[in-house]
Amino acid sequence: MKAVILAGGLGTRLSEETYNKPKPMVEIGGFPIIVHIMRHLYMHGIKDFIICAGYKSHVIKDFFVNYQLYNSDVKIDFALGSVQYKNTKTEDWRVTVVDTGAQTQTGGRLKAVANLVDDDDFLFTYGDGLSNVNIGELVKRHKASNTLATVTAVRPSGRYGALNFDSSGRVVEFKEKPEGEESWINGGYFILKPKAISYIKDEYTPWESEPLEQLCMEKQLSSYRHEGFWHAMDTLRDKNYLENLWSAGRAPWLIRNE
Repeated sequence: MKAVILAGGLGTRLSEETYNKPKPMVEIGGFPIIVHIMRHLYMHGIKDFIICAGYKSHVIKDFFVNYQLYNSDVKIDFALGSVQYKNTKTEDWRVTVVDTGAQTQTGGRLKAVANLVDDDDFLFTYGDGLSNVNIGELVKRHKASNTLATVTAVRPSGRYGALNFDSSGRVVEFKEKPEGEESWINGGYFILKPKAISYIKDEYTPWESEPLEQLCMEKQLSSYRHEGFWHAMDTLRDKNYLENLWSAGRAPWLIRNE
């Protein structure tokens, strides 16, 4: 299974960190948060990643081009002009970084890489939050639902897109960022059939508006309820919270929960 990760936003509420780099490259424990996300997915067998870059996309490209260098000892022979990697500590990932435009909306970024997801179900998520979502159970729920899309529902404070669903787990209503209520919200880990991309009109379409609303109306959006750890990195306070978990040796996103 491939994973598509959104990594093109400005991260304006983290301006202290994102002036020179995109939000998914903000570091937790010395590694960009997108690497933490990829390592969590890798624990569940996902090795093939499509990164939808935008704002300062060159920073992401430079990082992954040099990822093996950053995670290896090197032997450099200046006479021969050769470089050998020693004690490499990298994963067997395949990473495709696509510049989807600095101003493109979330749905538009996904639409821009539609030709790369093949004909199989794929995982779709954001590059700015950490979780210990059980990907295997999420996939199992998606296959059993027989819908075009399955969204992971989580329940922190109500400041994201809220979900209401029926007894079978199908989403019957999607409300983007309701005010002042606690509810199940969009946790950002989706399993999608490629056909779900056809619900995105153009590059200006946010995934969280018309596409999800239309999928709800057609009863094509199911839910997987995750009661475990989930935390988005929206502010410097969020970054510091995640950093403290890492420093204390308590990083739930890198603990298998199967």
